[in-house]
Amino acid sequence: MNQPSSNLPQLGEWSGPEELLLLQEKQLQQTVAWAARSPFYRERLDAAALPTTIADLAALPLTTKQDLRDNYPFGMLAVPKARLATYHESSGTAGNPTPSYYTAEDWVDLAERFARKWIGMSAEDVFLVRTPYALLLTGHLAHAAARLHGATVVPGDNRSLAMPYARVERVMHDLDVTLTWSVPTECLIWAAAATAAGHRPGTDFPALRALFVGGEPLTPARRSRISRLWGVPVIEEYGSTETGSLAGECPNGRLHLWADRALFEVYDPRTGTVRADGEGRLVVTPLFREAMPLLRYNLEDDVSVSYDDCACGWNLPTVKVLGRAAFGYRVGSRSITQYGLEELVFTLPDSYEVLFWRARAEPTVLRIEIEVPEEHRAAAAAELAALVRAEFGVETEVVGLAPGTLIPHDALTSMPDVVKPRSLFGPDEDWGKALLYY
Repeated sequence: MNQPSSNLPQLGEWSGPEELLLLQEKQLQQTVAWAARSPFYRERLDAAALPTTIADLAALPLTTKQDLRDNYPFGMLAVPKARLATYHESSGTAGNPTPSYYTAEDWVDLAERFARKWIGMSAEDVFLVRTPYALLLTGHLAHAAARLHGATVVPGDNRSLAMPYARVERVMHDLDVTLTWSVPTECLIWAAAATAAGHRPGTDFPALRALFVGGEPLTPARRSRISRLWGVPVIEEYGSTETGSLAGECPNGRLHLWADRALFEVYDPRTGTVRADGEGRLVVTPLFREAMPLLRYNLEDDVSVSYDDCACGWNLPTVKVLGRAAFGYRVGSRSITQYGLEELVFTLPDSYEVLFWRARAEPTVLRIEIEVPEEHRAAAAAELAALVRAEFGVETEVVGLAPGTLIPHDALTSMPDVVKPRSLFGPDEDWGKALLYY
């Protein structure tokens, strides 16, 4: 990878676990010193005996999402406010927001970690960023990483009325977009929008080199389907607004934790024990985060971590991210997960053209709806029902729906005007939306 280098650790600077441990412990004392400046950790840490080793750190209690919410907005701040570069909040929180903030120096680490893509980014790339910019970190993170390598950024957002799917499709086609960043579901919707516009996803976008995805669990079957649709690699990323990128994919398709830039532990919530590998909840201590240090932060994501060798030579632990996909709904005596269902849906033959589905878990029956052309409807429904019954052993009803039912055609083709606020109207104009420009 052609990366501008900073003074931070770079891939290839260690040859094995022992050297990686030395890198981690070398930075840990600075990380703890930064943490001791924040009101939250000032109360939690004993200033006379700050942790200096990874073993010392393990004696501290975990930091939780609730701790961040309870200390909203600046109870975790470890630098003067004047040094902050950005403020963010994570999505989907109840009650107080989950705040995060970063200095300009923190942003060097953030951008470098996200840019660790095996396929590389350069000034020749046109990079569509199709994740939220508002308050979340994700859009800004990809934007900064792309600019670090000189790429042209198309700030697409996916919460903006100014960027409907028809415009996304037009931009991808007309601007010769080479790389994209989005949740996996977006890639399927783009394919439908491209088809609605008369374009073929795998043929009429020859500049496209790869699809970068993250933000939701991705099964191997759905990933493979997206890759076949577009004819390019689908490269997975894992992270959070509170931490930035935590893991990226190597050329062998394995997610590696950025253990040179953060410490990782695996926490078993049933027993309260913590270990370096195995299955459990991921706990992270970013090592180069000054504005808002986090010591032993429990992401609450279910993962499986391994220190087995990988042929890529990065000498970093690997992680399988289950997210919160382990959560399921009961049907009869079985727990049904979205992850498990998704894998079955996308094992259906490509010729059935099934991209979109939904399911409802009821006490005695699992009801599934799939969009599928009429000529394949009966076969697709019967085949999926058989797959689900064989996998889960529950009563299953699968209904085939006409394309455009779950994702309306108008959502793929409409191009609404981007309006500005008005206060003056003509005699025949509707002034009911004066000032409200949506």
